[in-house]
Amino acid sequence: MPKLQPLPEDHMYQAYGIYLLESKHRLIRRLKKAYQPSVHGHKTWNASFLLMDYLQHNPLKKKAKVLEVGCGWGPGSVFCAKQFKAKVTGLDIDKEVFPFLDVLAELNGVSVTPMTRRLEALKGPDLGQFDVIVGSDICFWDSLVKSLNQMISRAIKNGVERIIITDPGRPTFYELCDMARQKHHVELHEWYATEPRHFVGEVVEIRPG
Repeated sequence: MPKLQPLPEDHMYQAYGIYLLESKHRLIRRLKKAYQPSVHGHKTWNASFLLMDYLQHNPLKKKAKVLEVGCGWGPGSVFCAKQFKAKVTGLDIDKEVFPFLDVLAELNGVSVTPMTRRLEALKGPDLGQFDVIVGSDICFWDSLVKSLNQMISRAIKNGVERIIITDPGRPTFYELCDMARQKHHVELHEWYATEPRHFVGEVVEIRPG
């Protein structure tokens, strides 16, 4: 049985080797008075833990260059930076999420570069800077399916090796997988996370095909 480590503060928890904060934590409450994320960037979503678990079993190469799309508070970014010494950029359309990401990064002793950009504005050379693109629970609107699929094609065309997206299993997510399968190698798996609690969802890994 693993040794239990006491957490230093209330409303703080640990999952997959990183520290995370609940909405009731004093720092999060303070940030919410100053910043108001408007595109679902108001908490850590469970699909982030699917990503962490999947990457534990299918790890990144050390010091990989990683882009997290729709990063929100950035738990996936922080995990990649902490566990794989990755050079991580967190991208979100909403700049109001980045103070929350900064707090999580500082808490875990890592650095994540923020980027505010729409998917449509990511050109091929922008994406080609990265080895891996990840995203968690980012396919929640019908309008995102086409944009994500086009981004995936531009990324692979410009040398991105792996694209990994996790999701609770929305119809829009499966639609994206079907579209990507027409051009690329797609592996779709039912997956579950065990930390901080049991959660079942889907993970897709897309590679050049």
